Amino acid sequence: MARSTLFNALENAGINFVVSVPCVNLIELLNEIECDERITHVPVTREEEGIGVCAGAYLGGKNPAIVMQNSGLGNSINALASLDLLYRIPLLMIISHRGDLGEQISAQVPMGQLTPKILDALGIPWYSPPPTEVYDVVSGAWTLATTSGIPVAILLGKPFWAETVTK
Repeated sequence: MARSTLFNALENAGINFVVSVPCVNLIELLNEIECDERITHVPVTREEEGIGVCAGAYLGGKNPAIVMQNSGLGNSINALASLDLLYRIPLLMIISHRGDLGEQISAQVPMGQLTPKILDALGIPWYSPPPTEVYDVVSGAWTLATTSGIPVAILLGKPFWAETVTK
């Protein structure tokens, strides 16, 4: 199985602990993470649970990331604010960003529009790179997270997952 650029970017950044909430749009990445013995993968049922697990992993010496949909960002606001931001715990957030132009599920649109504003309100830097730039952006985002002691988000829009969903 050929590894994706996104998976290679996580590995290159030194991410060795990933928590995930099921996401059909990022299924290929989740499968790669699950199959790699160098990365500890912990699936969870709620995003705020994942934020707490990642904080514990970081305090235990791991380099954590969470993989989730932007619809779950709302679920994780309190954990991000009262744990990661308060105690300066770095975290890489890989977020499938739904609700852009052309979204076929209308319920995804409100959170899609609010996601960048929520991250801005929390003071969480975020990037929405095109697929050709994701490798460098992931590495830079993790470096920013560790040097500043805060979460950093990567929003992955339709160019990343449209083919996966339609296959």
